[in-house]
Amino acid sequence: MQKFFSRRIFRWSLYAAIPLFVYFVNVEVQSYLGRKAVEATGLHRLSLDEALAKAADENKLIIVEVSAIWCSNCRRLDKQVFGDETVRRTINEKYLFVRLEYESPDGTAFLEKYQSEGFPNLWLLDAKGDVVSKLDVVYDPAAFIRQLSK
Repeated sequence: MQKFFSRRIFRWSLYAAIPLFVYFVNVEVQSYLGRKAVEATGLHRLSLDEALAKAADENKLIIVEVSAIWCSNCRRLDKQVFGDETVRRTINEKYLFVRLEYESPDGTAFLEKYQSEGFPNLWLLDAKGDVVSKLDVVYDPAAFIRQLSK
């Protein structure tokens, strides 16, 4: 009888462990791919505090991206838009760029302050941190640049 219950407990433990293992492996793989996509953009990234301090001195607006490292839509935005040479050059020359991780304290505080949820989120701020506009998430580099020039 004890052997029966031992096998049953082991089997159920295994049934529970396999999905958990698969989940955590998936999160790690998605996070790895996300980090690679962010690195490949070639954008000079600042913290929000650094960008706010530099914005007035350099007379530039701040682009804030709130995203999650494991998010496939965020990775698509990084690859298709921020990885585009024209977008990268435009941002690096004319704007300051901030990327906030959705699950970080800075990301959470930012979303609370600007009363927004989810990711990816794109914002254009002035040197005081006031919203100039909330940008649409688009995956076409030309459409993204048109938004910036409005």
